[in-house]
Amino acid sequence: MTAARIGVTGVVRIWENHERAGVNGAYLRAVSAAGGAALVLTQLSAPDSAEVLLDGLDGLVLTGGEDVDPSLYFSERSTKLGATDTDRDHFEVALFREAQRRGLPVLAICRGIQLVNVALGGTLWQDLPSERPGKVRHAEAGARDLRTHSINVAPESRLREALGRATLEVNSFHHQAIRDLAPALVATAWSDDDLIEGVESEPGDAWLLGVQWHPEEMHADRRAPERGLFSALVREAVSGSGRSSARSLH
Repeated sequence: MTAARIGVTGVVRIWENHERAGVNGAYLRAVSAAGGAALVLTQLSAPDSAEVLLDGLDGLVLTGGEDVDPSLYFSERSTKLGATDTDRDHFEVALFREAQRRGLPVLAICRGIQLVNVALGGTLWQDLPSERPGKVRHAEAGARDLRTHSINVAPESRLREALGRATLEVNSFHHQAIRDLAPALVATAWSDDDLIEGVESEPGDAWLLGVQWHPEEMHADRRAPERGLFSALVREAVSGSGRSSARSLH
């Protein structure tokens, strides 16, 4: 059986004085562990190439990275804003919208969940420590697979089904997060300080899961609940269920 072809968004960096494009290997290993075949997509392809790039792909992973430029949600830049990449922003928004138009399943991770929220009309906290201080430390140092705080997952949600858990300790290293939830999204997980940690699409809309933590970093642990997120994505990608009838988000 042919493996589902999953596009994985990457980054562009200057390394040893050369422009290089790629992605953290954990994303590719997580897709592979779930039975998918991962292909890296970066903003070195123009935003208007989204339609061509998605030809032949069965699903999409929107990955972590830079802060989302607040101009995309009509906000002034905070002095605490980190590095941004507007070329990447526009490229990934175009990819996401084309994937949704086609009914391709999308898994959005960390920056990815933020980008999806913005693309659909939501806003972000630009810097949690200064704008929304709370009892949970969302930007922890240490190993990338270190579980640092708990989340609660909504019953009867797509996220609960994929994780198989009502609660979960997650790895967390982000300083931005969803502020105003986009109308087309449903919040399905929260940290103990009520920050949104998971979203999904409405039933009948194109399949979408978004999480604020980094499930790809748990790929080596065969018992990790997060492996269920990638398995769910690949199952949807293989089945193409409802692709012709699924409504795109708007």
